[in-house]
Amino acid sequence: MKTMEQKIAEDLLSIKAVFLKPADPFTWASGIKSPIYCDNRLTLSYPAVRDDIEQGLASLIKEHFPEAESLMGTSTAGIAHAALAADILKMPMGYVRGSNKSHGRQNKIEGVATPGMKVVVVEDLISTGGSSLEVVDALREAGCEVLGLVAIFSYNLPAAIENFKKHECEFVTLSNYDTLIEVAVELDYIKDDELEKLKAWKQNPRDESWMTK
Repeated sequence: MKTMEQKIAEDLLSIKAVFLKPADPFTWASGIKSPIYCDNRLTLSYPAVRDDIEQGLASLIKEHFPEAESLMGTSTAGIAHAALAADILKMPMGYVRGSNKSHGRQNKIEGVATPGMKVVVVEDLISTGGSSLEVVDALREAGCEVLGLVAIFSYNLPAAIENFKKHECEFVTLSNYDTLIEVAVELDYIKDDELEKLKAWKQNPRDESWMTK
């Protein structure tokens, strides 16, 4: 029987929300050469996959953060998933902008966020964790108690683990890079020799020597 991590990894590969191309790497905005590209926005266009994800996120929240009173999505990719998971859980939701709105009340947090409110942040993808943790900081500054963060997928980069640890913020994900590359081998999406490149990249994404392994 497949685990949830394996099922979500298979879902992401099946709809091409994730591409693995160790022989022809992508270039991230940061300049990092990467063998993987992930676009979880695509999951919203596939009802069966979307249902797996939203039910999965709701289950993670109930299991790891049972005291949650509200969900807060990250702008913009986490908003839809926060709304759908909140509907399943019958909880309030809101979202946090990347910066304050330039007009009106100039809000950064949209929705109810009162001091002492126990919230869980909903994200689509964790790379280094930087943008996710900016949302956590904004909610804490507003007086909310951030119980933790849930996401669809994590690259499992050491930098992310360290950043979340420094912020004393727990995070859990539906699936992750390590599981995905194992599933990709099983599905013959990649070959065994490509697997070594994929493993090497994760150890230090800025070290491009993985491309010659």
